[in-house]
Order: sequence, then structure tokens, then C-alpha cells
Amino acid sequence: MKVGIVGASGYSGEVLVKLLLSHPQVTLAAVTSRQHAGKALSAVIPALRGTRADTLLFVGSDAAELAARDDIGLWFLALPHGAAAEFAKVLVAAGRRVIDLSADFRVAALATYEKYYGHHHAPELLPSARFVLPELTDPRWRDEIKLAAAPGCYPTSTLVPLAPLVAAGLVAREHIVVNSFSGVSGAGKKAEEAYLYCERAESAKAYGLVKHRHLAEIEEQLSLRAGAPVVVQFNPHLAPMRRGIITTITAPAAPGATIDSLYAAWRQAYAGRPFVSLLPSGETPDSAHVTGSNRVDISAVHDARTGNFVITSALDNLVKGASGQAVQIMNLWCGFPEAAGLL
Repeated sequence: MKVGIVGASGYSGEVLVKLLLSHPQVTLAAVTSRQHAGKALSAVIPALRGTRADTLLFVGSDAAELAARDDIGLWFLALPHGAAAEFAKVLVAAGRRVIDLSADFRVAALATYEKYYGHHHAPELLPSARFVLPELTDPRWRDEIKLAAAPGCYPTSTLVPLAPLVAAGLVAREHIVVNSFSGVSGAGKKAEEAYLYCERAESAKAYGLVKHRHLAEIEEQLSLRAGAPVVVQFNPHLAPMRRGIITTITAPAAPGATIDSLYAAWRQAYAGRPFVSLLPSGETPDSAHVTGSNRVDISAVHDARTGNFVITSALDNLVKGASGQAVQIMNLWCGFPEAAGLL
């Protein structure tokens, strides 16, 4: 099957290119970039020299021209929110499958999206789009949609450990606190003083407090699984590392819930899933152990003194938090092995 990427020159786009070039069941047939149109892929991503990237050229980012390509049935959108919706409108109308790595279709409620992101550029597509976190989304999505929204990196690190517990009633729906630390690549490829090496080395700081955009996605998905509103205090931090996310969740244990029942819920939710690793209680995940992988490592302890579960997770923000997860979605959508091209 031939696939294409719109916006392949950012950090997530680069990882997506590498994954698709080595995927055993697809051919990367088109990559777009207004800035690099006409250049060889390997000229922009030198790590790919000596591969097919030497002869694959970036093309312009004209949505109508891309939609007219009958040879490409699935497109990945590795674009900022807003821009992605403009391409999605044209590609979906032409009957193409679309996997969007931006936030444009992660939030189903239009009012919530506008509260956090502003004007939506394709609200008419929201009813036919689906937020797809492969381990948690009902498999029926594969036959129901033309547009899949890949989850964000922070939400993945939060929802994978927390969603099964909320659904099983093992934690309270309020007073949940999520503290996350992200590598600098999570901010995208940009030339800003705040992201210079000298500014970020030996430095960690909180940002986006109270109303970080990913909070909309987190609360909506948890509320859907709980069948009632779930309120989360989300505190993101920028960490002095290139990639990776570490998340610590403090959630009040429901009456009667134990660490054994928590792990039982996780085992039931993730049995047979190749990309969720349950660590023993007391062994906390390390971002270094998931870098370059599509895996989420999770663990938990129960604090008898406070009555809280303390839950931790680690993932690579560019792989399971973005491009790897998008490829995982493609694999499931197209009937390939779930782990194809990801191990």
C-alpha cells in the first residue's frame, strides 16, 4: 500500500518518515513540504542518506493535488492544528483515509475545542472523526470512519495508566493530579530563545498551568470512560532532555480498591497488547528505557497514609506519543500486524 505524509520536515514528521521507509507492508510514496519542495528527502534528513530517501523528493503542499493522487490511499498529517484541518477537508472528501497527528480532531466537543484552541477550520468533520488510542478505543472504529486522530503525547502518558482505572471505578473522579515532564522536542522544531541549548540545559520549569491544551483531550476521554465528568489538575513541565515524557499521577483510591485490583484492571485492559509494559509495584519507569520505542511503561503504588494511588508512566513523545502511535493506528486500520514496522 502506498502512503503519504503532509508536513514531513518537523520532529514527528522525521520519525514518521523513518518508520514508514522501513515498514514491511507500505511504501512511502509522497512527502510534502512548502519549504523543501524539490529537495531529496535525504538532503533534509541526512540520517537517511544511502536509502530510498536519496531519490524520494519533497513535493509541494497543495491539498487538491494531493487528493487527486489515486495511488495513495492513506495520508498522515504531521502539521500544526488548524493547518491539518484544511488538508483533512480535501483529502477526506476525495475518499482518502487520513491519520491526523495534530489536535484538530482529538476533541469531539466543538465548544471544548474552541475553548482551548480557538476557531476550528473543519467542524463539519468532527462527527465522522475518531480519537484513536489503539489500546483503549473500541475496535469498531476501523469500519466507521475515514479520519483518525492520533492522541497527544501527554494524554497518552496519562490515559494509558488512568483510563482503565476510571472505567473500573477504582479511583475517584476528582482530586486527580497529573504532573508530567516532557523533552524539548515536544515543543516542535522552532528557532526560539527559550528552546536554545544554553537556555534548557540544567533547567526544568512548569508551564501551561491551569489550562494546557492537552487537558481538554484528557478530561474528555476520561469522562467518556467514567460515564460522568472527571476533573484533572494537569501540571506540565519542560525537562532538560531531547525526548521522552515522564508522568506521575496522584489519584484517590476508591473505597475497597487495592494495588492488586489496580494491576488486575491493567492486566485485563492490556492483555496481548505489545506496547504497554506493566512494571512491578515500586519499580518506576525511566524515560531512557523507552526512548526510540513505541512502548509505554507503567507502574503504581498505594500510599496507605494518604489513601492515594501514585501511578507513573514513561514514553517517547515522538514515537508512542506521536509518529509510532500513528503507524500503530495505520496497522490496525489496514489489517496489518499491530507491531509491524514498530519493533
